[in-house]
Amino acid sequence: MSTLTGKRILLVIAGGIAAYKALDLIRRLRERGASVHAVMTQAAEQFVTPLSVASLSGEKVHTALFSLTDEAEMGHIELSRDADLIVIAPATANILAKIANGIADDLASTLLLATDKKILAAPAMNLRMWLHPATQRNLEWLRANNVAFSGPDNGEMACGEYGPGRMSEPLAIVSAIESIFAQGETTLPLPPGVGVRPSRPPGILAGRRVIVTSGPTHEPIDPVRYIANRSSGKQGTAIAEAAARAGAEVVVISGPVAIPAAAGATTIHVETAREMLEAVSRALPADIFISAAAVADWRVDAAAGDKLKKSGSGAPSLHLVENPDILATISQHPTLRPKLVVGFAAETTGLIEHARQKLARKKCDFIVANDVGAGTGVMGGAQNTVHIVETGSVDSWPKLDKDAVAARLVGLCAQKLAENAQ
Repeated sequence: MSTLTGKRILLVIAGGIAAYKALDLIRRLRERGASVHAVMTQAAEQFVTPLSVASLSGEKVHTALFSLTDEAEMGHIELSRDADLIVIAPATANILAKIANGIADDLASTLLLATDKKILAAPAMNLRMWLHPATQRNLEWLRANNVAFSGPDNGEMACGEYGPGRMSEPLAIVSAIESIFAQGETTLPLPPGVGVRPSRPPGILAGRRVIVTSGPTHEPIDPVRYIANRSSGKQGTAIAEAAARAGAEVVVISGPVAIPAAAGATTIHVETAREMLEAVSRALPADIFISAAAVADWRVDAAAGDKLKKSGSGAPSLHLVENPDILATISQHPTLRPKLVVGFAAETTGLIEHARQKLARKKCDFIVANDVGAGTGVMGGAQNTVHIVETGSVDSWPKLDKDAVAARLVGLCAQKLAENAQ
């Protein structure tokens, strides 16, 4: 079995007349059991075609840094680190200069800077380019920084001159590759401590389980129409995300909304108030329950099976019945009441008084009251003005973005839990 069996080679083909030798190099490597992924510079495509390279390697050839398809399938970081060794053949003066000077202006040069693998370069260039002080300076730096070389050889150039600069023959490059693998590990370590994600202090809700209801409910009248409200779910979603950032395990029970689900939380989608209550009940037990959803108070007692049609005799008569009270049910649960139950009161008149009545009636720990009257822009908007209503006190917060309201509310919940534990 060849020493190259199962090895993954990333071959960078730069732009030079010697690029044709890369085709034979691919064939020699595959004969020995190695797999070859190729990256070609734009200049290399002037000498050999990606189709020729792909036909010999049996793999897709990568050419463009900003190819959306490539970035979705295998970005340049992954491409540069998925291989066991990177080989540049031919390695032009240009690409060697880019590596030595930290230039990343195409796919090849970018992945060569981003890789964590050893690099073997097979230089190929005019003898005066090879002997130029700038090239020799670059070579000195590269040799000192984990870049190995195969060649160049002395010989006749395509330009007619004779001297150093001729690319090594494919079998000589294969031999150099085998020598590198014989030396052992080809992954280059980072300096101690670099690349290690710093540990984060535990969040203020670490180890807690939080259930948040969010958005409206839709109560069907018939297969087409429903009773609903203007809630966007933005405030509930913001609260869920803030709780997740604080380290909590978060479950969101969301009515129909048109915004993305809360990041870092598990979202359960429901439609009606009865479905929401059932989902909340299944999600128990929890440390905190925040009832931020704007649940429809009523539903049609029996939704029509077919679309209600105009008959010329006036509007249909709808018999409404009360929906279950989710906040009161959870707040007064005989066995699984969360340690902290928070309700919301969205009002258009008598805000604080109605919130106090709701607090007493629902028996929750405190109410977040907000004015949703015409002109406030709260329903569906990005900001909110809330009042924390407790038995015997009201704390009015300034107008804040809903994200800021959420963060402040999560902090208050953590504080309340800590106080209750004392």
